[in-house]
Order: sequence, then structure tokens, then C-alpha cells
Amino acid sequence: MITLAKWSIEDYHHMIAAGILSERHVELLEGKIIEMSPEGPLHRKINDSMADYLREKLRGRAKIYEAHPVSLPDSEPEPDIAVVKLPVSLYDNRHPSAEEIYLLIEISDTTLEKDLEQKRIAYARAGILEYWVVDLKAQQLIVFQQPSGDSYQIKQTKAYGTLYPVAFPHVEVSVEKLLSKTI
Repeated sequence: MITLAKWSIEDYHHMIAAGILSERHVELLEGKIIEMSPEGPLHRKINDSMADYLREKLRGRAKIYEAHPVSLPDSEPEPDIAVVKLPVSLYDNRHPSAEEIYLLIEISDTTLEKDLEQKRIAYARAGILEYWVVDLKAQQLIVFQQPSGDSYQIKQTKAYGTLYPVAFPHVEVSVEKLLSKTI
């Protein structure tokens, strides 16, 4: 039986500081250093449109980060979009932690399996309130809410309609606009 060594966030930061990972596009996920897929044009376009739409909807209520690290136990993933608590000065010297995250979003083309399995499990274990996966191929949004252990109690798949984020129950979010390439 082979036992893999798991990396801590501190180890991961030491490797980054030493330049060991400087030529790699990686993230730390549950103690494992994972290669990240290159971003295609459609992914970028959806990401930009979605982030702009969420900024408009959540202005003054939350900060929207794009492709920046968040700090979770044994993980430092870089979700496509992170909706985090204000004020942004909280993050002057560190990344947002699980308690400061309202919502994480991954936009999936070639990474759907990883996003629905590894990341869903890591985010649920960390207590992330809500996690959305945009399935580009199926043109649908998979919504996970109410973390419990390794999973979420609620899973919805939507191609249209309205969402009300857990942290912002009075904010109406159009699924069609989220999935639109141009908002």
C-alpha cells in the first residue's frame, strides 16, 4: 500500500515563496497539489459576465473575487468566483477563510468531474454555505446548499429561473443571465 504525504498550507506557501511552483498553475486541495486546467475563451467570457452580474447584484453587500485563492483547512483552491464578506481590508494580509465566504463558483468545461467531486467535498467539509458549478457543455447551473459532512443537503440543477443565494435571500439572481455570455 502506498501512502501519499499530504501538504499543509504552510508547506504550500513555502514552496511558492521558494519558487518551486512558479512555473506551474496549481492549487492545494485537501493536502494535494493539483494541476489547474488552462482557461479557454468561453470559460473566460462566462466568468467575466457572471462576475460583473454578481457585482451589480451584490454591490455594497459583498466583494467578488475572480480566480484568487481562498484558505480552507488543508486547501487553498482558486475558485473562478468567490463572493466574500466586506470590508476587503480583512484580506490585506491573508486570503478569505471559510467563515468569510458566502458563495464559491466554479465554471466547468474540462473540470466538471473534479468540480462536482473533489471540490464539492472539500467545500462541504470546510462549511462553505453555497457552491455553484456552471456546466458549460450542458448549459446549466448546479447549486449546492447546506453543507453537511462531505456533501450538501440540497442539490438543484437549473437552466433557467431564479435563484436566491443563501446569504442574500432577498437578492433575485436570474439563471439565464448567469449563463449568458454577454450581460
